[in-house]
Amino acid sequence: MKDFPLPVVPQRVSSVDAYRGFVMLLMMGEVLKFGRVSEALPDSSFWAFLDYHQSHVSWIGCSLHDLIQPSFSFLVGVALPYSMASRAGKQQTTGMMWYHTIRRSLILILLGIFLRSMHATQTNFTFEDTLTQIGLGYPLLFALGFRSERTQWAAVITILLGYGIFFAAYPLPGPYFDWAETGITADWEHNLKGFAAHWNKNTNAAWGFDRWFMNIFPRVKAFHFNGGGYSTLSFIPTLGTMTLGLIAGKWLKNATSSSALIRQFIFTAAILFVVAVTLNLTGINPIVKRIWTPAWTLFSGGWCFLLLAAFYYVADVKDFKSWFFPLIVIGTNSIAAYLFAHTIDSFIDQSFRINIGPNYDMLFGEAYRTLISGGIILLIEWWILYWMYKKKIFIKI
Repeated sequence: MKDFPLPVVPQRVSSVDAYRGFVMLLMMGEVLKFGRVSEALPDSSFWAFLDYHQSHVSWIGCSLHDLIQPSFSFLVGVALPYSMASRAGKQQTTGMMWYHTIRRSLILILLGIFLRSMHATQTNFTFEDTLTQIGLGYPLLFALGFRSERTQWAAVITILLGYGIFFAAYPLPGPYFDWAETGITADWEHNLKGFAAHWNKNTNAAWGFDRWFMNIFPRVKAFHFNGGGYSTLSFIPTLGTMTLGLIAGKWLKNATSSSALIRQFIFTAAILFVVAVTLNLTGINPIVKRIWTPAWTLFSGGWCFLLLAAFYYVADVKDFKSWFFPLIVIGTNSIAAYLFAHTIDSFIDQSFRINIGPNYDMLFGEAYRTLISGGIILLIEWWILYWMYKKKIFIKI
């Protein structure tokens, strides 16, 4: 690969903001509801393709939508070396940094719970939300930020190996197992056989933990299972994802050659892919995002390294930042974008139905109405973020 002059790395790296903006746009874009269009046009492979990649896979595998949470988590790790260097440059003590870290962790956890409780009759104490998962692991990530790269790699290996053993040691359902407690049946089409069955939906170790942990908190009714199979303990392998991002962030911050850095990202991605796919194909550990299996951590981590390399090459090496300006607007205010996507979308839609007309989105017919309403919601949310960007208003935790 040709060696390019290394760009001066600013405090905010354009490729990181662009990548983060891309991830947030995928999440905000859920309002387009490609699934509705696909249902209305069942013979269209184009809309079926878009629907697939705007949905989470049922169990094993990966869609583009499945990469949102690992990318967001990975980028938290990428940003940490810059954040720590910035705070050290302001003469902050280690104690002050730890205060900020614990405060940020608590805010992320509580904000995640708040967003999941918005349409509930009481506080919905649930911990599988993206923000909550990051908040639970963030103090440990910060602690690793002071350690050497060898220690960080050792931490990733220890986390994934230990988490895998934890699942493998949990007993499989016996002949008298009550499948009604899981939300699935014994013959569910996505159930795995043999050793891989230790990672089946709502019969695994993390599910067993949540049947105790989730019922500690006040609930409308007792917790039996999460309908999507998600679990609280996924924050542990998510910490592995964030640590991979921490390593990538250190490489990015300390790089002396852009081409060498890109090769390093690509080589690391290749190794992660090979290990993950081998674990999946041999039945040792399946690639399942919903419970964040070790193989998923490696597989999604590979994609994160490749995506960061691509954005870095175009935005920072080739200096085509203007191509990504709409994404950078979102990426520099990702918390605001996250909040908008979970709070004001319905308000915008209802405002248009009241003030413009109840069928304002029927311009191109029933099949495409979510594209109209969703597109308007996206444009207004982006315009607010653009206004905040111009006014230098950034929500930080």
